Amino acid sequence: MTLPHDYRIRLMQPSDHAAIIGICRVVYPHDVPYTAEELATHHALYPQGQFVAEHVPTGQPVGVHFTLRLRMAAYHVDDPWDVLTAQGTFADHDASGPTLYGADVFVSPDHQHHGLAHALTDATRGLVAAEQLWRMVGGSRLPGYAAVADVLPADEYVREVVAGTRIDPVLSAHLKDGWQVVKPIHGYLQHDLESANWAAVIQWVNPECPPPPEFVLR
Repeated sequence: MTLPHDYRIRLMQPSDHAAIIGICRVVYPHDVPYTAEELATHHALYPQGQFVAEHVPTGQPVGVHFTLRLRMAAYHVDDPWDVLTAQGTFADHDASGPTLYGADVFVSPDHQHHGLAHALTDATRGLVAAEQLWRMVGGSRLPGYAAVADVLPADEYVREVVAGTRIDPVLSAHLKDGWQVVKPIHGYLQHDLESANWAAVIQWVNPECPPPPEFVLR
């Protein structure tokens, strides 16, 4: 999908913080939004990993994709977002980590359906390639799951979405975008009632980079 001419992807700047916090409040109404201090820390730790979708006519950010580098062997696949991001501070960023962790991607409701999330993900994949990282990992919400949680186990729900026999508003879009499911996990995000607090760990593997030694089978 070609990005409309009135949008562009760029790196986050300090002047973006107030607008990003405002978008965060709208997209995640049940969570505490990022603070300006946290966004400044993200930028200081890993400036090339904090992407913004800008609405060119206004110069305002309308979407973001925040990332950090991790050595996932130091974590467990079931670890929640709070653990993987050091409570949203990104203080656990490891400049030598072979995995790019997609900590957050969101787009203002007023600017959705223009391919911005896809373009932001493409930008992060470009970073994976540029820094010769092995893969990118993230967590996909399952906002269609709560409606069937009483009658369908989460792992079966995810299998059906992967098979294409069921559509999930978020996971199906990730699969279309080239991500693969690792496994469903419970408690990845707090207060995600639409997903019954379930999510799917997803990854995109860089075909140009071998896995790090700790992931090579011997």
